[in-house]
This record gives sequence, structure tokens and C-alpha cells, in this order.
Amino acid sequence: MEQTPHKLDDRQKAALIFANEAFYVAFSNNDIEAMESLWAREFKVTCLHPGWEPLMGRNNVMASFRAVLPNSPAVIPYAPNAFGVGDMGYVICYEKIRDTYLLATNVFIMEEGQWRLTHHQAGPTEAHPTPLEEEGSVN
Repeated sequence: MEQTPHKLDDRQKAALIFANEAFYVAFSNNDIEAMESLWAREFKVTCLHPGWEPLMGRNNVMASFRAVLPNSPAVIPYAPNAFGVGDMGYVICYEKIRDTYLLATNVFIMEEGQWRLTHHQAGPTEAHPTPLEEEGSVN
């Protein structure tokens, strides 16, 4: 009989939110070394920056961040929600860049005991987080 993968418990979801936050800290601090440590090494990675063509493969994704980070304004995440099953999880959140909001999906894989990014996608939205979500309240 085939076993169904387990849903993430609260501790695993908190670790996933923490990994997501680390991504945005690296982004906002323009820290390419931290950014590189957050992405998967064993699993194929992909990225869809707003307005860019799809990037596939770790080398291409890391090259994009090396190009973007030096001139990037702070990217602040709001209202993260974590989901997942087994060794895969994802976080949906708002990104605030100056006075603009994007919606983002960050997909993680469990690798060497850590959640590591395997996909990032962000795009424009007319929606905004509620004031409580902006103050740090997590759904």
C-alpha cells in the first residue's frame, strides 16, 4: 500500500516562513553569498523575475541575482502563508518594493535538513496586505 506524504506541521511551517524571511533579508541586504546559500544545489531551480524571461538552472538564477542585487531597493515581505507536504513547501506572500506591491510564490525543497529555494516568482498585483498584515501578523 502506497503511503501518503504527511502535511507540514506548525513547526515545519514556521521553519518554512523563516527560510522565506531569510530570502528577503538577503535580497534587502544585497547579500549574494547569503542568497546563494538559500537556493537548492541538488534540485533544479527556476526563477521568474517580473518582466523577465524564465530562468532555468542554478547558474542562470544566481547570475540574475548577482545582476539585480547591487542596485535593488529593499524588498519587504508581508502576510506570508506556508503550505506543503513531505519535503516540498511553498510560501505565498506580498512583496513591497518602495510603494509598489507584488505577489510572490517561493517554492522550497528540503535539502540537507534545510528548506532551500527551488523556485521564485513575483508579479504585479492590485491587491495590498491589510494594515495588520503589514505590522507583521501572519495568517
